[in-house]
Amino acid sequence: MANFVITIDGPAGSGKSSTAKLLAKKLNAAFLDTGAMYRAAVLAAMNCGCDLNDVGNLERIIDNTKFQFEILQGLMIVKINGSDVTEKIRDPQVTANVHYIASQPSLRTRLVKMQRAFAAKYDKIVTEGRDQGTVVFPDAQLKIFLTADNSQRAKRRALELAQNGYDADVNKIQNEIENRDLKDTSRKVAPLAPAVDAITIDTTNLTLEQVVEKIFGLIKQK
Repeated sequence: MANFVITIDGPAGSGKSSTAKLLAKKLNAAFLDTGAMYRAAVLAAMNCGCDLNDVGNLERIIDNTKFQFEILQGLMIVKINGSDVTEKIRDPQVTANVHYIASQPSLRTRLVKMQRAFAAKYDKIVTEGRDQGTVVFPDAQLKIFLTADNSQRAKRRALELAQNGYDADVNKIQNEIENRDLKDTSRKVAPLAPAVDAITIDTTNLTLEQVVEKIFGLIKQK
């Protein structure tokens, strides 16, 4: 396991991916994008055309698929059976289907194993997700939980989609975010919640650089 772990958890659009990416660069640490791992598992299942409600089938697909997660110029490159799917996993349809994986304990267990295996390869990591500080890395040196109001989160998500060439209706995205929040916070396994020892930061009125500097200041206090 990495000797120095910083976890950044939070709901969609709170800024955790951008924050983790920039912070990892500033610290010369590896960036673990756990959302990419879930998306890769979903894409593998979608490519097989299997019923996403069939947990047994999903288990077999995950167990028999070769997933590769590599760091290149600070970003996580994702491969499925040797094919680069780094861009494909960002498709909105993949995003819409992530809950099929995230809600099942046996599937989450497999993803947690992947995340810890990734961390074991590096000395320092900054990881982002929804259960990093509570489940995956409970002994992390610093745990951050990011929040932001729903309208701001929807605007950020819309901008991200537009930058990747997808249509982005802010109102529709806000509804999707609120539905995802409900699923994330109410699921029985690893519900979205800050760790008891996490520091919560509201990013609504903060720039990315301000959030990173705030966290960097907390690191220096360690």
